[in-house]
Order: sequence, then C-alpha cells, then structure tokens
Amino acid sequence: MEILDKKSEKINTLLRVLDEVQDVISSALKRRTPHLNGEKYLTNNEVSKLLKLSTRTLQDWRDNGTISYIQIKGKILYRQSDILKLLEDNFEKSWREE
Repeated sequence: MEILDKKSEKINTLLRVLDEVQDVISSALKRRTPHLNGEKYLTNNEVSKLLKLSTRTLQDWRDNGTISYIQIKGKILYRQSDILKLLEDNFEKSWREE
C-alpha cells in the first residue's frame, strides 16, 4: 500500500482540483440573488444586462409605466416574474411561424 504525503503527485492533483471547486462555488455564491417568498428580485444593473438596455431606458420605462418596480430609499428592484411577464406580453410571432 502506497503512503501518500503532501509531496505526492496524487495529493497535489487532488488539492488543485479542490481549489478549483472552491473557486467555482465561491463565484456562484457571489452571483447568487436570494429569493424572498419564492420571488427573485433583480437590480437595475441585472435587468439592464438581461434585457440589453441602458439604465436610462429602464428609467423611461418606469416613468411611463411600462415596467413595474419597487423603490426603497433610492434602491430600485424588479420582480423577475414581472420582467418575464413583460417579455411574454410583448412577444410577437414571426409571420413565418403562423
């Protein structure tokens, strides 16, 4: 039976893989948005990136009632379900699909 120590290549490989797994988990946890009562809330920047819009366009959409939002002490949040509904409500089928 082979005795493995910290100089062993198998141990070094295992430690490298564990470091990579730890990095992936840490990165995923940093990007995670917590859910409240089953609802996920998105920030202005997240919605802007998701829809490929400027934050100024989002402000216009809020001002004219196109998009629902929550504002608490200057922080703007959007319910993910509202964003998905907005997309579904404005979906236009291609004339080729009809």
